[in-house]
Amino acid sequence: MSDVRFSLSTPASLPATLLLLKRPPELALPEVFLVQDETSGHEACAQTDPLHPDYFYLPVEGLDAGAARRYRIREGSGNPCGRLGVEVAEDGDSLSIDVHGERFTRYHYGREAAPARPYFYPVLAAGGIPVTRNYPMADVPGESRDHPHHRSLWVAHGDVNGADNWSEGKGHARTEHLAFEGIFSGPLAGGFREKTRWVTSDGEPLLNETREVRVYGVEEPHRLLDLTLSFTPSADNVTFGDTKEGGLISVRVATSMDAAKDGAIVNGSGGINEKETWGKPAPWCDYYGPVQGRIMGITLMDHPSNPRYPTYWHVRNYGLMTANPFGLSYFYNDKSKDGSLTIPAGETLTWRYRMLVHPGTTEDARVDAQYAAFTADLNANFS
Repeated sequence: MSDVRFSLSTPASLPATLLLLKRPPELALPEVFLVQDETSGHEACAQTDPLHPDYFYLPVEGLDAGAARRYRIREGSGNPCGRLGVEVAEDGDSLSIDVHGERFTRYHYGREAAPARPYFYPVLAAGGIPVTRNYPMADVPGESRDHPHHRSLWVAHGDVNGADNWSEGKGHARTEHLAFEGIFSGPLAGGFREKTRWVTSDGEPLLNETREVRVYGVEEPHRLLDLTLSFTPSADNVTFGDTKEGGLISVRVATSMDAAKDGAIVNGSGGINEKETWGKPAPWCDYYGPVQGRIMGITLMDHPSNPRYPTYWHVRNYGLMTANPFGLSYFYNDKSKDGSLTIPAGETLTWRYRMLVHPGTTEDARVDAQYAAFTADLNANFS
C-alpha cells in the first residue's frame, strides 16, 4: 500500500476543502487510511465512501490553478485518523447528525408519526447557531408563522402528475420513507442512502426516489451537506409540472435573516434580493443575515450535471429559498412557456445539490470559490 501514489491537478484554484475522488477498480482501500503530500510532507487522513466504495474523501489545503500535487498512500493500523468528524445515528423516528461533536442537524422521516415529507431540523451553524426557522416545529417568539409547510430544509414539488407534494393543505400528496439502505459515520464524512416513495393523497404511487445525503467534517467554521436525488416513475411517465410552488432543495432561513428585515440575497449571476433573484437562473444562491448577534449565511448550489442547469430560484425576501427548474411560466410571467419536465417510465433522472452554512456575507465566505470546489471534476491519477 505504501508504494501506491497518485497525482492531482486542477485547472482552477480551489480553497481548502474535502474532495471526493475515484480509485481504480483493482485497488482496494481500507475504510480509513493516511495520505502524504510528497511535496510538503504534510500527512492527512483519507476515508473511503461506504455508499460508493470506489470513491474516497481527501482533504486538501488548497490547490493553485495548474499546480500538480503528488500523494503517497501510507499504511495505518486501526483508525489512523484518531477522530470521528461526522457521526450519524438513528434516534427514534429521526437521524441525529453531529459534526466535530456538535449537533449539526436532525433528519426527521418518521415510522409511526410520519410527516408529510422528510425534513432536516434544526440546521445549526458551528457553535450551535440556528440558521433555519423553527416554525412550525416549535413556536419561538418573534418568528414569522406563515407557510407551515416550510419545514427548515426539505425536498418537495407542488405538481407531480397533478398531485400537490408541496403544501400540507387538504388533499396534499406525501413522500413516504421506505428504508435506509446505508447509514455511515466517519472521520471525514457521514451520511445515508434512503429509499422514499412519492404518493398521492390516496396513496397511489407516483415515483420512487433514492436520496443520498453526505455531511462533511470540514474544518470550522463551515458546514457542508450534499444532497443527491434520483427519481424513477413507479409505473407510468411522471411529470414535474410547471409551478413556482416547489423546490428540489428548499430552505426557510431564520426569521432574523430575512431580506425583508436585515438580511440579503445574492445569486451567482450578480442578482441582489428578491427583485433581481426571484425566477432568475443562477448556479448558486446565498441568503445571509443576523442571527444571535452574528452574520450567518446559507448557500444552495446547483451542479452543472443537473437537468435544466442553471436552475431557476424561487427565493423570497420573507425567507424562502428553493431551487426550482420547472416554474418557467411563472418566472417569465408568460403562460406560453412550459417548464414541465417528464421522466419516461423506466428511466431515472438525478439532481445534485450542495448546502453551505457559513459565517459572514457572501463575499466573506468566498462562495464563488466554494462553488468551484463543489463542481471541480478532478481525477486522481494513480501509478
